Amino acid sequence: MNFVPWQYIADWKCNTCGDCCKLYSVVLAFPEWLQITKYFGAEKTIAGLDRLYIKRSSDGSCPFVYRFADSCLCGLQKMKPSACRQWPFRVLSEPKFGDADHAAYKHGTLKLFVYADTTCSGLRYGSPRWEFANSTLREFVELTLGTRQVQQKTTHQLRHF
Repeated sequence: MNFVPWQYIADWKCNTCGDCCKLYSVVLAFPEWLQITKYFGAEKTIAGLDRLYIKRSSDGSCPFVYRFADSCLCGLQKMKPSACRQWPFRVLSEPKFGDADHAAYKHGTLKLFVYADTTCSGLRYGSPRWEFANSTLREFVELTLGTRQVQQKTTHQLRHF
């Protein structure tokens, strides 16, 4: 994993590549684990020494990722774990990955530090666009803080024609 400060990102949009569902183990909060096991059974999860995870499929991917043509979509949209809702961004109270000046993000009275995982192919580098900085990134921050539950800009939306 390699992280860059948010101010190096011009824009972000999920391109449904599924790399996030293939490359990372999803850590679950206990309430998320309860909800998943209630609907899908405990066999879809696994316990580590100090964490709960979604159990990976035999190919290494998340068992809830569904492939349609050249797209990958999450089968947990209504109960998507917070780790998935927040990816590829990390919102922190301290500048963990360096370059604090470019990672700093003001949200109300809070000073946070936001970084993007460079593994995500949906990132577009450059000077942040207004929409990204003031709407998309704000949604990621609010999801992390728990002041927002519903994703709009920070997930791929199926289009109905």
